[in-house]
Amino acid sequence: MLSSLDELIREAELAHGHLCAGQILGVRLAMFGLSKLGIDDPRGKDRKRLVTFVEIDRCATDAIAVVTGCRLGKRALKFRDWGKMAATFVDLAAKLPNHTDVILSGAATSRSEVAAQSKDPYSLNSTQAHQGILSNNLNAPAPGPSDHLYRAIRVAARESSKQRARELHPEIENKNQQQMLAYRELSDDDLFSTEWVKVELLPEEFPGYKSDRITCARCGEGINFHRELFRDGQILCRSCAGETYYEIL
Repeated sequence: MLSSLDELIREAELAHGHLCAGQILGVRLAMFGLSKLGIDDPRGKDRKRLVTFVEIDRCATDAIAVVTGCRLGKRALKFRDWGKMAATFVDLAAKLPNHTDVILSGAATSRSEVAAQSKDPYSLNSTQAHQGILSNNLNAPAPGPSDHLYRAIRVAARESSKQRARELHPEIENKNQQQMLAYRELSDDDLFSTEWVKVELLPEEFPGYKSDRITCARCGEGINFHRELFRDGQILCRSCAGETYYEIL
């Protein structure tokens, strides 16, 4: 069973190194998302049922990882750098029927080519990326179904939550202390907005996925999980293909 709010806040504090309003908000956000999915033991019997996407690299993300048990190293925590205090909780037990709005174009002979032409360097599975290829290929086939869609709940912190904290505890001058107390007391509806969404997760995105290791034709380094790109007739890692975050000295 999921621990109490106080227990989870204490665990989040230990994991993060200090306690702040963002930690409390992250704990509440994750608890709320899990309750919507009916997951009450995410670190126990339900641990293989959940994948979580987080949209910000701030304090709340550490708290979300504590509550859900999802970790980057377990491939159950996915990061999308959108700068939003939000997370999407994907229920792997809630697979959706095939849908026609996810396209893998005949213009690409592999997922790598789809990714290579995507504007999103973090996703191989982007519907927009697939559709972007299709729009440039007049001979592409009609949209086909995807067999990898799952029901999910996206929870976002309301912009009004800080104002609600000021209204609830005007006697507290320190904003962090004010929000830390208010975020314990405000209702879920005061703190969060929600929307039911669908998320595509291909097999290579799952925890425990095994695949052949591909070697980059340029640098010779190994690449896992179909993250290779196909450029100018070569299989390349993302760095050699130009999607690098570093520059060699």
